[in-house]
Amino acid sequence: MLQGPISIPLGAVAVAVICTVLCAAVLGVLLKSGLAWRLATDVPNERSLHERPTPRVGGWGMIPVAAGAILLFASPLWLIALGAAFLAAVSQIDDRRGLPARVRFAAHLVAVLALIVVYPASVPWWCLAGLAFLMLWMVNLYNFMDGSDGLAGGMALFGFGAYAIASLFGPAPIRELGWACAAVAGAAAGFLLFNFHPARIFLGDAGSIPTGFLAGALGYWGWRNGAWPIWFPALVFSPFIGDASVTLIRRLLRGEKFWQAHREHYYQRMVRLGTGHAATAVTWYLVMFVGIILALWALALSTALQWGVVAGWAVVLVLIGVAIDVRWRSFQSLTRQP
Repeated sequence: MLQGPISIPLGAVAVAVICTVLCAAVLGVLLKSGLAWRLATDVPNERSLHERPTPRVGGWGMIPVAAGAILLFASPLWLIALGAAFLAAVSQIDDRRGLPARVRFAAHLVAVLALIVVYPASVPWWCLAGLAFLMLWMVNLYNFMDGSDGLAGGMALFGFGAYAIASLFGPAPIRELGWACAAVAGAAAGFLLFNFHPARIFLGDAGSIPTGFLAGALGYWGWRNGAWPIWFPALVFSPFIGDASVTLIRRLLRGEKFWQAHREHYYQRMVRLGTGHAATAVTWYLVMFVGIILALWALALSTALQWGVVAGWAVVLVLIGVAIDVRWRSFQSLTRQP
């Protein structure tokens, strides 16, 4: 069970609601004015799951609102807010004109290293290097998983909501961290109003890249300051991490360019199998919700039991992946028959 006060954190709730309203207002104006299509538009191709051009400007609502709220209400985390804003600006250029992969990766590396150098944890250098790599992976996996209506936005709402709960009611409450996470969750809710199926707006690189950074950076901040153990952020975002990681490994083993667009993620296969965008999103919401409940519950357990929970949940995710793979192979065999 979580520790700490049981009273409703009205300040964090207010921040979340304000961010929801502001994000929804910004995106609504962009849509009604027609500016959304001029900023960045996703045109369907053979690898897409959608069928009509859709503006990918969700980041224009989520990131300025979330970063601004962090600067106003959680100022000790100012560098995280600036890092997210920096990545949003670079990614918007990529959305509009395209940038080489090395330039994009260099920007991701700058944001992550800045956080670790300015706020290092009291661990060996090789541990910090490993954490930097994991944060870089979080930055990119959110971009990989932004390919189905409502998926990335909903998981941001659930994931950062879990961060906020653990920050405010966990074994070592940190008020400013809780407010920062509530701000991101609120902004995600505002975006989700336009992104759930049928999506009128996509997140885009200017939204997915900094959102992935926020997931990693706030997770690092919470671990560094004792709000949660190192496994907690990974367990909270485990459906995202598992899907993207397995898909990446498979593509690397086949010698493919993992950064190129494709339709091989588990969630993409579910949509193509006929589950549909809405049902796929809700299915992954439920999976993530169960993982979050386990993560919050495990905070009060002994270290050995905590890692037992992590291992057990990993097995469950593997079994889910195997089930989707079996259905996919059956589907392919049927479609190849004359």
